[in-house]
Amino acid sequence: MIGYVTLGTNNLAQAAEFYDALLAGIGGKRFMEFDSFVAWRADPEKPGLAVTLPFDGKAATAGNGTMVALAVDSQEKVRALHAQALALGGTDEGAPGPRGEGFYAGYFRDLDGNKLNFFCLA
Repeated sequence: MIGYVTLGTNNLAQAAEFYDALLAGIGGKRFMEFDSFVAWRADPEKPGLAVTLPFDGKAATAGNGTMVALAVDSQEKVRALHAQALALGGTDEGAPGPRGEGFYAGYFRDLDGNKLNFFCLA
């Protein structure tokens, strides 16, 4: 159902650099780029992720309660990508670990305060 998710940013170049480095770990590559928008995907048949300067010209803000969940195939990848997000300047929103039965996730915020996680069904 989901085609792609867009996150607002106030610094497109910085956000693009963050996601270039972070999403490379799961095969994410840029597939669309404009002056105000950059998008990545790992597979043309699956949803993508994009960052954009807000169309209305106002400052981008992180939505309270909004989160993007990025699926990976192992707990090791969850831990590695969560650590990489923090090394790239993101902030911790919940260390990698089990969250209920069969679900493993690590939560972080990007440079603009958008909340994301990497997860796997374990």
